[in-house]
Amino acid sequence: MVRKVKTFKGDGGVPNDTGTYRKGELRGIIKIDQETCVGCDTCRTVCPAGAVKGSVGEKHSIDVDRCINCGQCLLNCPFGAIEQMSFVDHVIEKLKDKKTKVVAIIAPAVRVAIAEEFGAEPGTLTVGRLWAALKTAGFDIYENNFAADQTILEEGTELLARVAAHSGLKELPVELWGKKIVLEVEEFKHKPLPQFTSCCPAWVRYAEIYYPKVLPNISSCKSPQQMAGATAKTYGAKDVWKVKPENIFTVGVMPCTAKIFEASRPEFDSAGRFLKISGMRDVDAVLTTRDLAEVFRKLNINPMKLPEERQPKDFMQYTGGATIFGVSGGVMEAAVRFAFHVLSGLEPKAMSPQWDFEDVRGYRHPVVSATIPVPLKADYKKAFKTDQLNIKVCVVNGIGPDGAHLKPVIEDVVAGKSPYHFIEVMTCPGGCINGGGQPCHPVELSLWEKFLYALAGSAKK
Repeated sequence: MVRKVKTFKGDGGVPNDTGTYRKGELRGIIKIDQETCVGCDTCRTVCPAGAVKGSVGEKHSIDVDRCINCGQCLLNCPFGAIEQMSFVDHVIEKLKDKKTKVVAIIAPAVRVAIAEEFGAEPGTLTVGRLWAALKTAGFDIYENNFAADQTILEEGTELLARVAAHSGLKELPVELWGKKIVLEVEEFKHKPLPQFTSCCPAWVRYAEIYYPKVLPNISSCKSPQQMAGATAKTYGAKDVWKVKPENIFTVGVMPCTAKIFEASRPEFDSAGRFLKISGMRDVDAVLTTRDLAEVFRKLNINPMKLPEERQPKDFMQYTGGATIFGVSGGVMEAAVRFAFHVLSGLEPKAMSPQWDFEDVRGYRHPVVSATIPVPLKADYKKAFKTDQLNIKVCVVNGIGPDGAHLKPVIEDVVAGKSPYHFIEVMTCPGGCINGGGQPCHPVELSLWEKFLYALAGSAKK
């Protein structure tokens, strides 16, 4: 059983730089209804950014300049007092406009959650039924997984370049799908290790506000949502759909309230700059999983009553490495697979223990780490002057209340003491699957964290 979340319409970005927001960014995506708040203090205890103000018995409020828009307060409020900015009506207007091609960019965590909004058991997989429902509503489909595969190629390559540069190499030959290229890696000497992932927008905003010293450590890659938006309006418009880019309206369908903010960041207008179209945004609107369910309800569409049809084409094709982006450790595992393949020259084997990087997966502990031994192929043995490269990685499964999980990891980085090459940070416990835009339950995961971690520790013993 899921519960309804109150929403309010967005009123556009701020007209000028304001507090921690730049001109054009959406401010106040999450807010507390003062009439409904009873001062139970739950929201303050789960906030990773210390942005919720108030004590037990007092009406609480959010300091929007400290807020990272993750929505964990909203998910965990037992009284439904916390509301979210929504673009449901705006998207429906675009769907009714026959001159507009509305493209849904679907995140992997949505497909295992949307069914809950229609009475199904948690975890019910609905890839084909979700596609059918989106097409019935009038959307074209761009699987965010397609862009996630692009992300891991770029982010994985950046990691290899940083590792090579800090090992003293000036160039790194790379072979992918039978094609050989040479990466000029000397320019990466000024990009420090460890490299952080960049696909969680709440984490990026957290770093900008609280730890700006680590910004050079964060991967320069855009998130999959933003890669998808830019390619939809350039390559997609010209070579796939053959329509004017101005007539494409891109909608991120995300498990995440922070993605609403991310789409409004001023730098994400790559398609417009490339096409020389002023004011064009890469992603025009973002719907959460809950919002998409509301769109379906308003259009009298129930995905669970539609057939499970899977006929992927164009931007609907992807790998398993992209699908696991939806959970903690997924981005890390996909990156490790990429690095392992390039450095070892070995081909991936689905059932081989050598390709089973279980140590970086899932929701077992707030912070997990591993050393991945990578046997080097002949060319790299000579370049790195060793037979094996040990890649040290770390995964933060949720920033934690007031940064409790992340702070020790990040402060080691600031102090120059971090042992890692690569660190994944997901703001929400367990990753995007538990994002602030997912269906709300009577008791949410953040309140069970200590119990679950204790249980996992007992099982390990």
